[in-house]
Amino acid sequence: MTDARYAALLNRLATHDTLVEVGVGNRPAVAAALADRGQTVTVTDVHDREVPAGVQFVRDDVTDPDSSVYADADAVYALNLPPELHRPTRAVTRRVDADLLFTTLGGDPPVIPVDRETLPGETLFVADDARPG
Repeated sequence: MTDARYAALLNRLATHDTLVEVGVGNRPAVAAALADRGQTVTVTDVHDREVPAGVQFVRDDVTDPDSSVYADADAVYALNLPPELHRPTRAVTRRVDADLLFTTLGGDPPVIPVDRETLPGETLFVADDARPG
């Protein structure tokens, strides 16, 4: 991730105090940087993952989620969220009244209604809960 892209993504996500990242995989850098800025960050994955100090890990599957993991979040975000997880992730955020922000894998279009935010080298999709879908 380029420095400008990384900085823009961090600045945008840091507008929220409490965040949950879906599907952290082996990429905890964004979560760690948010925690270093003072945000409360929980990361999830379907597999156990090691995460940096200041970041909480919870094993969870967004297709069969434990809603309590997301209950206090202002925002849920995902980096490279595959299309098959757009609807389940949106369902979780609707239940807990949190914002959903995500990027996709290359040319994958979002399969839920979104607003697009252009960041340097990246499009950030923000779920638009006012529109059905």
